[in-house]
Amino acid sequence: MPPASVDLVLTDPPYGAGYRDRAGRSVANDDNLVWLLPAFEEAARVLKPDCFCVSFYGWHRADKFLSAWKAAGFRPAGQIVWAKPYRSNARRRFLEYRHECAYLLAKGRPPLPQAPIPDVLPWEYSGNRRHPTEKPVSAMRRLIGAFSKPDDIVLDPFAGCGTTAVAALELGRRFVAIELAPQYCAGARAAARKGRSKPQPNPTPWVGIIRATSAASSGSACRRATTHRFSAGRPTSRMSSAITSTNTISNPSAPA
Repeated sequence: MPPASVDLVLTDPPYGAGYRDRAGRSVANDDNLVWLLPAFEEAARVLKPDCFCVSFYGWHRADKFLSAWKAAGFRPAGQIVWAKPYRSNARRRFLEYRHECAYLLAKGRPPLPQAPIPDVLPWEYSGNRRHPTEKPVSAMRRLIGAFSKPDDIVLDPFAGCGTTAVAALELGRRFVAIELAPQYCAGARAAARKGRSKPQPNPTPWVGIIRATSAASSGSACRRATTHRFSAGRPTSRMSSAITSTNTISNPSAPA
């Protein structure tokens, strides 16, 4: 991907928590943070000046995330908290976990919004049916609506089951979604196909689901995406063939 080619980065990366849900599902690379700085350096590189990155994070690794974000060139501009009506942790802890949190990160000096969103928002339970840490489309939709404009390009370098892509489509944005795990990449493609089949504010959004093929995930995928004719302009006929191998980096045996 070329430098300064996306208008918003919105992502929910692994938290370095070694998380495993009740069904035994886990998240790739959630047992380490060696990918953290390289991934966000790439995110900063492809983000346009004076634009935002919004990243979820784990509170227990806040120092690591903040250090990496700052080293990558981002400036913390605010924190967003979603209040849950239920507790997340099954095991007994010192506290009940009843919130999700993300940092609003600025590259350069974005203009102030006319109507800022609150920094405390309600949370809608996704059910985690498609991914063990699935975020609700409503949360991503609120962020995309606040920090991008119609026809902008939204990048999610840790796409999971495609929630960001679906929210982008619903709001008439184009998107680039990158995911390492083949089963979640396949689910993201299916979700985006379903979302694109509905009437959209933008009649010809450009979409792409990229499967990263190594633990370097988002960083290497961002660099290699140039070989698949990424463009920040209007989609070409080849690029607008949504969610096909045209826009996909994968092994030949990877699920479509």
